[in-house]
Amino acid sequence: MNTQKVTMEFVREALPPRREDGHKGDFGKVLVVGGAVGYTGAPYLVAEGAVRSGCGLVFLGVPEAIWPVEAAKCTCAMPLPVPGKNGMLCDKALKPLREKLAECDVLALGPGLGRSPEVQKLVLGLLETEKPVVLDADGINALAGHMDSLDARRGRVTILTPHDGEFARLGGDAEADRAESSRSFAKAHGCVLVRKGHRTLTATPQGTVLENPTGCSGLAKGGSGDVLTGVIAALLAQGATAVRAAACGAYLHGLAGDLCAGWLTEYGMTPQDVAEAVPSAFQTVLIEN
Repeated sequence: MNTQKVTMEFVREALPPRREDGHKGDFGKVLVVGGAVGYTGAPYLVAEGAVRSGCGLVFLGVPEAIWPVEAAKCTCAMPLPVPGKNGMLCDKALKPLREKLAECDVLALGPGLGRSPEVQKLVLGLLETEKPVVLDADGINALAGHMDSLDARRGRVTILTPHDGEFARLGGDAEADRAESSRSFAKAHGCVLVRKGHRTLTATPQGTVLENPTGCSGLAKGGSGDVLTGVIAALLAQGATAVRAAACGAYLHGLAGDLCAGWLTEYGMTPQDVAEAVPSAFQTVLIEN
């Protein structure tokens, strides 16, 4: 099966429509679960990516220890302090997070979580939700050795966004042909796989692989993937299918990076700059003839 290239026309047609008389509740609610002492930027960047991609409401489920930082930093989202241990979330956070998730449309899980047995228990517990999940970073790492929790979500919307190292931790063959190994993984586990890297790939459970043409080396900086998670979660929350949210999210995120490189160079651009350029990426797609 051949790999298909994502085009600007595909993205333009796949974007969820915006009702002129819509209110914030009509444009989706995303719960971001992540962050830890030393990793306060990750959930913030997810929120930035989501709000700048049209999401109506974003909530941040973060450890109590970093709640003041998130509350001061992230004016575009509503931080929710939940129990933590040693600066990271713990399993006592599961109940309040499930209660908040019941009000939301999409769960973005993993950025900045850190790694511990309690974090892993929390991640596996949250994956039991029926809601769509975008799983990234330490959320992906928590799955290592517990792929049954991913397989149990077959039939529910699950988007994974690993780089090659995270892909390998889940048992994927990072040394094999990228398209074929991504296709095999997505089919085997019934998920949509966004394989980050040069020419990011979106692989579907049906065996389709979409290659993203946008992006540059300026995106190879810590925090860029958090912005991508936010963009994908926002499109999903607004009603895009999992495949469209993933492929369009990768395209728009990469295009935002390309725009930043033109303004600031690949050397000087930051993940915050990429988040701020996401609206310009939407504008480019929407007005291009």
